Amino acid sequence: MQQAITVTGYHAHVYFDENSKTRASWLREAVQQRFEVSVGRWRDQAYGPHPCGAYQLAFDAAQFGELVPWLMLNRGELDILVHPLSGDDVEDHSDFAMWLGQPLDLDIAYLRERGQRRDGGGS
Repeated sequence: MQQAITVTGYHAHVYFDENSKTRASWLREAVQQRFEVSVGRWRDQAYGPHPCGAYQLAFDAAQFGELVPWLMLNRGELDILVHPLSGDDVEDHSDFAMWLGQPLDLDIAYLRERGQRRDGGGS
């Protein structure tokens, strides 16, 4: 019998380019004023599995019901990946992910090589 998967929190990756950087900055500030989140570094270039500039919002499961709908309504033209933290980076960024806006092509191979996995593989 398969064990239930436990979620320890969530990440929201907010993607932007030069045309949407102002909106991304506004959203970042607005989220920090309204929610208890950990805000990651501002990255202007692609990094890890992410295909373009982005920053990360880390939050606990109890905030999902309030934060994610707020992001839905206030993201403007920004594309946002929301995924759980279940201990498997590949599944979290693919099978368990949800998108606000248009899905982007993530480098899942990068996560397969370097990511954490529930089975103990990866980094």
